[in-house]
Amino acid sequence: GRSVTHLVTHLVALGHGARRLHLSAAYRAKAKVSMSRFEPTSFVNYERLQSNVEIVRKRLNRPLTLSEKIVYGHLDDAHNQEIERGRTYLRLRPDRVAMQDATAQMAMLQFISSGLPKVAVPSTIHCDHLIEAQIGGAQDLARAKEINQEVYNFLSSAGAKYGVGFWKPGSGIIHQIILENYAYPGVMLIGTDSHTPNGGGLGAICIGVGGADAVDVMAGIPWELKCPKVIGVRLTGTLSGWTSPKDVILKVAGILTVKGGTGAIVEYHGPGVDSISCTGHVSVFLCAGMATICNMGAEIGATTSVFPYNHRMRTYLEKTGRGQIAALADEYSDLLVPDEGCKYDQIIELNLDELKPHINGPFTPDLAHPVSKIGAMAEKNSWPLDVKVGLIGSCTNSSYEDMGRAASVAKQALDKGLKCKAQFTVTPGSEQIRATIERDGYSKILSAVGGVVLANACGPCIGQWDRRDVKKGEKNTIVTSFNRNFTARNDANPATHAFVTSPEIVTALAIAGTLNFNPETDYLTAPNGEKFKLVPPSGDELPARDFDPGQDTYQHPPADGSSLNVEVNPQSNRLQLLEPFDKWSGSDLENMVVLIKVKGKCTTDHISAAGPWLKFRGHLDNISNNMLIGAVNSENDAVNKIKNHLTGEYGGVPDVARHYKASGVSWVVVGDDNYGEGSSREHAALEPRHLGGRVIIVKSFARIHETNLKKQGLLPLTFSNPSDYDKIRPDDKISIRGLKTFTPGKPLTAVVKHSDGSEETLQLNHSFNETQIQWFQAGSALNRMKQLQH
Repeated sequence: GRSVTHLVTHLVALGHGARRLHLSAAYRAKAKVSMSRFEPTSFVNYERLQSNVEIVRKRLNRPLTLSEKIVYGHLDDAHNQEIERGRTYLRLRPDRVAMQDATAQMAMLQFISSGLPKVAVPSTIHCDHLIEAQIGGAQDLARAKEINQEVYNFLSSAGAKYGVGFWKPGSGIIHQIILENYAYPGVMLIGTDSHTPNGGGLGAICIGVGGADAVDVMAGIPWELKCPKVIGVRLTGTLSGWTSPKDVILKVAGILTVKGGTGAIVEYHGPGVDSISCTGHVSVFLCAGMATICNMGAEIGATTSVFPYNHRMRTYLEKTGRGQIAALADEYSDLLVPDEGCKYDQIIELNLDELKPHINGPFTPDLAHPVSKIGAMAEKNSWPLDVKVGLIGSCTNSSYEDMGRAASVAKQALDKGLKCKAQFTVTPGSEQIRATIERDGYSKILSAVGGVVLANACGPCIGQWDRRDVKKGEKNTIVTSFNRNFTARNDANPATHAFVTSPEIVTALAIAGTLNFNPETDYLTAPNGEKFKLVPPSGDELPARDFDPGQDTYQHPPADGSSLNVEVNPQSNRLQLLEPFDKWSGSDLENMVVLIKVKGKCTTDHISAAGPWLKFRGHLDNISNNMLIGAVNSENDAVNKIKNHLTGEYGGVPDVARHYKASGVSWVVVGDDNYGEGSSREHAALEPRHLGGRVIIVKSFARIHETNLKKQGLLPLTFSNPSDYDKIRPDDKISIRGLKTFTPGKPLTAVVKHSDGSEETLQLNHSFNETQIQWFQAGSALNRMKQLQH
């Protein structure tokens, strides 16, 4: 007995740090630390990561980047996997899956039709996409629960039956919940949302995918990813003043453009990651800031982004109740940072001392401007100077620190008797953030300056916004702390000029009411006529008194859900069980019509709009009525107006496609560069397949969309010579030859017949591997999965 008492006294005398060391040694002996408090029997597995990394490092005989360590650490077969960055396909075993409710419907419908009894890895569903911003948090949430009851019941019951955790509406935005509960250094998570890379702020490799990819992982099948290149962003210096972590990614987006990160992981490193300035001002590279930077890496097409493990991550893990994981990560810290001397495919140097506040837009997230120059740029380009609405929040910037920095700007205005000239909305990232900022007084300040606190959800960022202050078609400017600003994305008004920036700059511009305001140099005028300048914002990364968890919004799946039923009403207009797509006929595709030749930017918002269409995300036939209605037709520069070559009349894109399908005519879409950029929504691939499409031929694809097309049995092909795009005419007939000898790396041929009787032969490239060719032949990846079960 005495020795035990002696040990305890010894630990108490040494204090908390020593106790943690002794405890972690004890954990190491058991080596069992749960992945999250919700999954006590699923454990962090750094041993497997380490053994795979050692095998691969020996095979490649070179130092590895951090991205490579985590990705190759999850290889299905580290001994035999062919590894070449940018060329080979890796077969991986991710640790977990997360799905948001707009994409989870289709993912769960596909999982149901796979016939499997239960998910093979920890998986969660998050209700954040279906809550429309209208009046304010509480009322909007109540309305959403009523309107979406059928969908929420479906997701909740499907989650319970198949072993998936369910985060109820009001719990928060998927990526904030993942950061608070599920991401940790070295984990590999795939999520059915393009901003899944947010988790890179905690040293995780988190990748956005379509629902069919999530089904593979939930089914326990190795998941395929083209071996990513690695872009290194070396940070030096320190952030200070009005410059925030958001400005790092706004600047990087300006450098790399919306397609510059395609096929690559962006890895941040260098002394700037962990710097403290000489004034003792701690650099704002806190966990939330690193997550912001990784989150918006989606806008440059990156596969994901990641930061190396550091003491800020340790603090965040401890503050969010995961001290055991932090202790384990400390022991394996060599595994969670890049090797000395590792090589990047491209390096970008960024000196944080010289970085200025940025604002990007309008209409594309890579049009970068310093805040000091945006007023002049707006005047020159006739962009409206008046800021109508400032919106803070979104999965990119809704942390405790973001809200604190915005509140510190708002308080300065309030102290001088000033409120926002623009309308102002605030979206907390999670129920935990909402409860904590309410307790700590931030909500009160943000409301007092004119802010409306919305539900813990995506809201206006994804077009869930019942905007009433301007008419459709009225030219106006909004500033947001969101991530995307494509035409009409936020409010369905194509004349809205949306600019993305940091929450603190949004707050300052909403107070000033104009783009022509630089808080670093310009003065505001108080009601009493006094001129004053705002001082740079400050905000704690983490609350001094710990987080307030707020209401409990999580539903555990039962231990055995096999006896439960999942109801789908055949009369529903929101949900529809899936019918398998048809198999490949075995011959070449002959004489297909061109449904539409798309001109210019064509994102997944153009192919399958969100906003009011989100309600049909579980009903393939209904949502197919939005297919390509935002794409510009090269023939007449119009949207949703194409010629039906069977009738000679013009109609909407989905209507013409349905007519072709009913008449047994197959069709192709011809597109431009970076086709399908943006969201991970697989509806942009399911809809063309459902309406009779066979082939999508473009100059280049965005990564997730190209994979989604392959998963559904379509042929995504690229012009070997990009200028061949100009040779395609709207009334051409196109045949694809070479499908009987379809093999990886071997181009296919298009025979293009023009209406004047002439024809041309074009070479088309593809990136299919052996497995993906089998998806095409079976009609879809899901069909192939079922073939393999028998």
